[in-house]
Amino acid sequence: MIAYNHVLNTLKSQPKTWLVTGVAGFIGSNLLEHLLKLNQRVIGLDSFATGHQYNLDEVQGLVSAEQWAGFTFIEGDIRNLEDCQKACDGVDYVLHQAALGSVPRSINDPITTNATNISGFLNMLVAARDAEVKSFTYAASSSTYGDHPALPKVEENIGKPLSPYAVTKYVNELYADVFAKTYGFKTIGLRYFNVFGQRQDPNGAYAAVIPKWTASMIEGHDVFINGDGETSRDFCFIENTVQMNILAATAPEGVKNEVYNVAVGDRTTLNDLFHALQIALAENGKVYDMPAVYRDFRAGDVRHSQADISKAVSKLGYAPEYRIMDGIAKAMPWYIKNVG
Repeated sequence: MIAYNHVLNTLKSQPKTWLVTGVAGFIGSNLLEHLLKLNQRVIGLDSFATGHQYNLDEVQGLVSAEQWAGFTFIEGDIRNLEDCQKACDGVDYVLHQAALGSVPRSINDPITTNATNISGFLNMLVAARDAEVKSFTYAASSSTYGDHPALPKVEENIGKPLSPYAVTKYVNELYADVFAKTYGFKTIGLRYFNVFGQRQDPNGAYAAVIPKWTASMIEGHDVFINGDGETSRDFCFIENTVQMNILAATAPEGVKNEVYNVAVGDRTTLNDLFHALQIALAENGKVYDMPAVYRDFRAGDVRHSQADISKAVSKLGYAPEYRIMDGIAKAMPWYIKNVG
């Protein structure tokens, strides 16, 4: 945490102006909360396609009135270049989180996923380049590893994409590399591995597994596991993800035009996750004793995923503070309070 603490102390003494796209979403609103608590100035851009006003309202209740006054919200769409240009004006650091996530969503609607994740990403690159921002950090994805079988996943070794969503996130990396070589505009891509935590939406057809299962357990509904439950993921708590965004945004030029894994370097099966959530609920006075319901594997899903985080550790000073059980324990009270 030495590198991260140094960056935090520097930002407190020398505040910057940040743009967070997708600010009303799960990761975006957590970034907003942390930045405002550091007394930074934050511009937020969101179309509310998947984000929610109540996420912003919750952040407002967690910061001081003075800190909240440092936030400016722009309702706009990254598919509109003018919205991107307006948001980038006067910004030091860009944290680009806006995207349409979810493998199943992209399979059901590849056109909208492409328009948002590729055309929208290109708009943001152009706007940020023209505004001469100091840094541009964007949300990449572990889905880029595709069918490459090796574990753990190392940034330089990827396979073929297994979904339209994975294609869009890989194209982001290709565009970022071209902008560095063509325009000298260097960026950092963060390949997120199953980020989870407070304010992650448990509702909707494309909800991530942890909030979806947690909500089902709290409400006494069935929990559905796709496949045999031995599919595994490298679950990364939101606090680790915030750390990586801030480290990447403030990183020196020499480590830019790179992608970095954002994870903890561990692997948890869905069966183990199911039991971990049961335990965390019990520790908060909630009992869920129904068995999981198994069904077919889901199209486009990778069987196993685990990150090698040594590149992020050595080049950015990344030091993940929370492992999966730590993150679940910290997030569970939020779910119990906000679900049901």
